[in-house]
Amino acid sequence: MSTSHGLRIVVADANLRPLRSEFERGLPAGSTVEWPDPTDPNAVAEAVVKADVLVSGTCTAAIARAAERLRLVHAAGAGTDGIDRSALPPGTQVACTYHHEDSMAEYVAASAVLLRRGLLRQDAALREGRWLSPVYAPDDAGWQPTLAGATVGFLGFGHIGARSWQLLRAFGARGLAISRRGEVDAGAQGLEWSGTVDDLPHLLNRSDIVVVAVPLTETTRGLLGAPELARLHPESVLINVGRGAVVDEDALYEALHSGRLGGAALDVWYAYPSAPGERQQPSRHPFHTLPNVLMTPHSSGLTRQTFAARAADIAANIRRLAAGEELTNIVERS
Repeated sequence: MSTSHGLRIVVADANLRPLRSEFERGLPAGSTVEWPDPTDPNAVAEAVVKADVLVSGTCTAAIARAAERLRLVHAAGAGTDGIDRSALPPGTQVACTYHHEDSMAEYVAASAVLLRRGLLRQDAALREGRWLSPVYAPDDAGWQPTLAGATVGFLGFGHIGARSWQLLRAFGARGLAISRRGEVDAGAQGLEWSGTVDDLPHLLNRSDIVVVAVPLTETTRGLLGAPELARLHPESVLINVGRGAVVDEDALYEALHSGRLGGAALDVWYAYPSAPGERQQPSRHPFHTLPNVLMTPHSSGLTRQTFAARAADIAANIRRLAAGEELTNIVERS
């Protein structure tokens, strides 16, 4: 049944603040919205006491226990591992949303072009007055390959992998993919081949570009170690938009430093700041000194388009809650 009172909504996700007006316009009539500081757990806990909805990817046991009538915790993203489901009030639903795949696919395609064409080295050289091209430095610069005819191996072929392949396919690349259960239909997706994780050596042996787009689990942790990276040829590039620890930290640095791996675009890391504004090196190794690495701060999916679509998704689910309708993207009912 529909709610008998205007919904009280607490938004504790900093990424939605720039979209505050748009988000609030999409909420059910009569809703009241609080925007506590997401970095202050006490402020969030105080705000959720009488709340019906918490919009946040984080809900600790302390915050959950403070809530007296919480009906929905909605993450503004795909991840819900920061939500302590066991502490939520009985009947509280947990939902997520996506929409990051377009932005992340754009990052994958851009990184693939940048690394294959050697644009990092060319940029660094020209800043020093050196023209690193076959025309001006024939002894130092070779002809760079395009994506046409390159073989791209996808480690994971969910939302991100499939959308990235759509873009890379348009460049004339060939595609391979492995998934956990081998459920990818290669023919339907326009891929040359698909398999399971057991077929990882085959994918690595054939790939010019490897796109890591799997979540971090006990199965995927360290999935790409020194033996696996050694299967790639020295001109191959790796693009990691999944999780840092899927690729062994030591092995990756050594492969890039030694030149056994041509390059890497790394958007996910091994160490993160504990608070906004904190300075933090992303690894114990000096990846920042390597000329063949593109380093970005887990930002491949962080665009206005991503969060505008997520805000609309969340507002629509809250409208469903108010109307007593079934919600979408439910992760777990507790």
